[in-house]
Amino acid sequence: MITKQELDNLVIRYETEDFIKDDPIQFPHKGKTKEEIELFGFIASLFAYGNRKMFIAKLNDLFDRADNDIENYIKNGDFSNLKGIEYRFAKENDIIPIFEILHTLYKETSGLEELFEYGFKSSQNTSSQVFSMLKTVVEYFYSRAPQSAGQGFYHMIPNPANGGAMKRMNMFLRWMVRKPPVDFGIWKFITPAELLIPLDVHVARVSRSMGLLTRKSNDFKAVLELMENLKKFCPDDPVKYDFAMFAFGVELNQKKLGVNL
Repeated sequence: MITKQELDNLVIRYETEDFIKDDPIQFPHKGKTKEEIELFGFIASLFAYGNRKMFIAKLNDLFDRADNDIENYIKNGDFSNLKGIEYRFAKENDIIPIFEILHTLYKETSGLEELFEYGFKSSQNTSSQVFSMLKTVVEYFYSRAPQSAGQGFYHMIPNPANGGAMKRMNMFLRWMVRKPPVDFGIWKFITPAELLIPLDVHVARVSRSMGLLTRKSNDFKAVLELMENLKKFCPDDPVKYDFAMFAFGVELNQKKLGVNL
């Protein structure tokens, strides 16, 4: 198994501002207010699947349609210029309802933090408050989804009850909760110690190579197993190792090398 010092060295190497420019976290870094950061981040996280260049290009197109003024765009509620938008599984009848639900959320409440905080504090699942929180958030969107919403809507906002890793939601939470220079640290109701790692193929592959993960499926149970091992290295902020494993995994994939620390 990899040592704490070896993994910490990779964090130092990869958790830098240079990480931002090639990652979807570049979008919340456009935000100037708390609400802008939340909205840029949440929407960017929903699209962050598939080919990285493709979803970053799609997000640039989407935010250009909003004149890169996402807070006012959501609060104004006119999404007619999203007609015809699509990305992989998601068509306009999947994407536009998400914006409409966000409009309602910000009209009736203070926004995403209030929704996530409500889910976290009302959690009845002692094994994972984050799981219960995500279930509450997802149910909020599902209960307001129109009948016209199709597979793409439910792929962009997956149900944690299905047992998936919930990578994109956990990534969004990392952005909001962990501190700069890469993340933002603007949400205080949950601590970094309580976060779950955004488990993608790179993180999973490297975790197994490092002896940190034995489960073969990249699912929610794998997330919990990996978190138990990472908490042994840094109980106060175990998700900091996301940078190390993700960036290292991408680099290895690009070079087509085996893990060699």
